[in-house]
Amino acid sequence: MKSETFKVSIPFGNETLTIETGKLAKQANGAVLVHYGGNTVLVTAVGSRDPKVGKDFFPLLCDYREKTYAAGKIPGGFFKREARPTDKETLTSRLIDRPLRPLFPDDYFNDTQVSATVLSVDHENQSDVLAMLGASAAIAISEIPFSEPIGACRVGYVGGEFVLNPTLAQMEETTLDLILAATAGNIVMVESGSVELSEEKMLEGIEFGHKAIQDLIKIQLELVKQCGKKKWEVKGLQIPEDVVKSVEETCKGKFVKFNDIHDKLERQDAINDLYDEVLSKFDTKADDFKESNIKHLFHDLEKKEVREMILKNKKRPDGRGFEDIRPITCETGILPRTHGSGLFTRGQTQGLCVVTLGTKHDEQMIDSLEGTYNKRFLLHYNFPSFSVGEIGPNRGPGRREIGHGALAERSIKPTLPAHEDFPYTIRAVSEILESNGSSSMATVCGTSLALMDAGVPIKAPIAGIAMGLVKQGEDWEVLTDIQGVEDHLGDMDFKVAGSRDGINALQMDIKIKGITPEIMKKALEQAHVARFKILDIMEGTIAEPRKDLSSFAPRIVSIMVKQDKIKDIIGPGGKNIKKLVEETGAKIDIDDTGKVNIASADAASLELAVGKIKAMVEEPEIGKIYQGKVRKIMDFGAFCEIIPGTDGLCHVSELSNEYVKNVGDIVKEGDLIQVKVIGIDQRGKINLSAKQVAEEPADTSASEE
Repeated sequence: MKSETFKVSIPFGNETLTIETGKLAKQANGAVLVHYGGNTVLVTAVGSRDPKVGKDFFPLLCDYREKTYAAGKIPGGFFKREARPTDKETLTSRLIDRPLRPLFPDDYFNDTQVSATVLSVDHENQSDVLAMLGASAAIAISEIPFSEPIGACRVGYVGGEFVLNPTLAQMEETTLDLILAATAGNIVMVESGSVELSEEKMLEGIEFGHKAIQDLIKIQLELVKQCGKKKWEVKGLQIPEDVVKSVEETCKGKFVKFNDIHDKLERQDAINDLYDEVLSKFDTKADDFKESNIKHLFHDLEKKEVREMILKNKKRPDGRGFEDIRPITCETGILPRTHGSGLFTRGQTQGLCVVTLGTKHDEQMIDSLEGTYNKRFLLHYNFPSFSVGEIGPNRGPGRREIGHGALAERSIKPTLPAHEDFPYTIRAVSEILESNGSSSMATVCGTSLALMDAGVPIKAPIAGIAMGLVKQGEDWEVLTDIQGVEDHLGDMDFKVAGSRDGINALQMDIKIKGITPEIMKKALEQAHVARFKILDIMEGTIAEPRKDLSSFAPRIVSIMVKQDKIKDIIGPGGKNIKKLVEETGAKIDIDDTGKVNIASADAASLELAVGKIKAMVEEPEIGKIYQGKVRKIMDFGAFCEIIPGTDGLCHVSELSNEYVKNVGDIVKEGDLIQVKVIGIDQRGKINLSAKQVAEEPADTSASEE
């Protein structure tokens, strides 16, 4: 039996956006195809009808995957199939998860999975925001409980104008890459990269995107009317009244007292002791005992008391004012053999950031649906378990580590010098040694310090700050420099990074249904003041990049050669360039324009390589004296190599001021003699003279074997 299909469409940006359902993946609770230009994304939503036993959190799993067939490509590698998620797929999975999570019921603990699969791409438009939109639509038409649909879009800023869903070509010119998710009334998620954009322009871009999103929400509501399923009833936690009363009596007023304990670990120990006291009131071996209920009640009481203290008593957990920053210390050059290092400590958050400089050989090649490209700036973030006093295996980076690293990379990238001015590959690594709030922003600050310590000529130092929010009804407060407990019990994590001239990156996640432009404006204003304070402290340690690179870093010398000389340097099958590398120990890169980068940490090696390459590409000049090597003797003269691969003829009449009867009486093959270029004919044949050589010394660039 043929299934009925439903479809809604609107013009959006440069293309028509269509959401279709009823044709594919019909056994999922909700499934939609999102079409935009030549891009097609299938998004499904599947939920468990019953809550997960013993869970006190919402087990939502969001996955975004790109199939290479979507771009008409076959995967690389031995297995020729898609393998582990790429960084882009991981980051997009996070983009889907973050705006959806706060819109589910608070007491909904059912396993839920959203899967987005890119089936087709047109190499003009991007698929990430389509997957975000599709996730909302798939859940909206399903039985899965969900408060209201969201819209998602990308906003660019090209030629002084905001652009909705810019194409890949426009993204090359934009100074803003803003991804926005919002409900009809509130903003729920922001992810932005920019080039020193002002707070005012950032707000304008968010408002521009939010206005456009309204149409996306309308068509989802229209689709729900056409084919939406009845939502499951959320039963929530059924906790006996006597259990609630016992936990409340044991905990009442104690969380407020714990907030006078400013050390994170001491405070946590006190909370753990209180939790043990709560458990002692119950028979934990009873058949009907559910510890997940106790944990839920305990967390809710802690959240309630801390939030009331902030809103009613105007007191933060560590006693700071709402706009105060924790104590900051900065150090550079603490690792003796690295190319650059910076240690940034803010309260109980500490990041050790290290910069390594490499050559073009060290660039990372990225194979994406849009094509293959190289990255010359890499920022990797590591979060070992000891940073929060816990035990855990040291495995590869998870979604959080990849996300934090990408945010910091986006913050730093606009300040880096152009490749033409600084032809290095740059890798920064952030090792989080302690964490009590916003280690990603500590990474931004520490990396900026390390880059300056390494002598990388960045345009300006970059600092980052994390803002928080506590909102109860119409009462709210924005908190500057949130620590872990304020992030955990608060409503927003709002991170802003940039220079004194503007914002480079902005990221906002919330736990409530959304925030208003008024709250966002206040957060940006406080972040602006805090960023400048942090920059003052950082610049007190190191105000500008060091003039010289580390003695352990490679030096790179760039020279331009004529394009027809490239083949001479490379040689047949790379023979010449391999020999140069072996003889000098330097790394040598040549591009199609004729730019040659020679790199070595050893000055002598670098000088030798530069000299040899210059000699290989040098062209003979009339009147210049060379040290020539006799290659062949003829009755009428001697052929001498004056430049590698370039011979000239020294006629018998130009060998000596005396009469020469036999050329072999004057020179022999392999001899080195001083010769002067006296002529080059139209065919490029070079005439040399030994007798006209004056007293001046040979040119130092002459070849020698």
